[in-house]
Amino acid sequence: MFTGIIEEKGKIEALQRNGNAMVMTIKASKVIVDVHLGDSISINGVCLTVVSFNHHHFSVDIMPETIYSTSLEGLKKGDEVNLERAMSANSRFGGHIVSGHVDGVGTILSKKREHNAVYFQISVKDRLSRYIIPKGSVAVDGISLTVFDVTDHIFTISIIPHTLQETILGSKQIGDIVNIECDIIGKYVERMLGIKQEETPSTSKLNQTFLEENGFS
Repeated sequence: MFTGIIEEKGKIEALQRNGNAMVMTIKASKVIVDVHLGDSISINGVCLTVVSFNHHHFSVDIMPETIYSTSLEGLKKGDEVNLERAMSANSRFGGHIVSGHVDGVGTILSKKREHNAVYFQISVKDRLSRYIIPKGSVAVDGISLTVFDVTDHIFTISIIPHTLQETILGSKQIGDIVNIECDIIGKYVERMLGIKQEETPSTSKLNQTFLEENGFS
């Protein structure tokens, strides 16, 4: 599990492609201080497993399904990526619950500066937009962000200077593809309500009335 608070930007040193699979080697410093084989590291929001490392680099295997479902396929040697280690039990929870299991990709439609903030409008498919709500949380390339506004399949985020400097979002341009992970709580609620519809009222107490009576209006 991750928090969406990016620890550093790494740089891709090598990409070894084998058909629709890939091994990626990344130069880093903070995230490999205490790294072990088998550790999970979020790369642009994608949870990947460390298969080798040294004092300056680590490598991960990328499966075909991950390449198909995320923006990793478009990366090349020299590109920077957002990096975050899996959350430790004694660390602060500064973002929101991020699993590193990307739901899909979005496209940056606009990028506009206003005073000290930069507003990004991002377009996503309808199957993702239903999970994105105003003032809710969303992970964009692994960054925990608050949704500023939502219109149909487009949502807006407001980025402060620190986030622009410390992540790869500052270098993103109109038309670029980003990884999107929606808030996991909304997905679980939808799943449970779907199960409820398949059950008889006597077998489950979870329904719309129950949720409204308990503050989930």
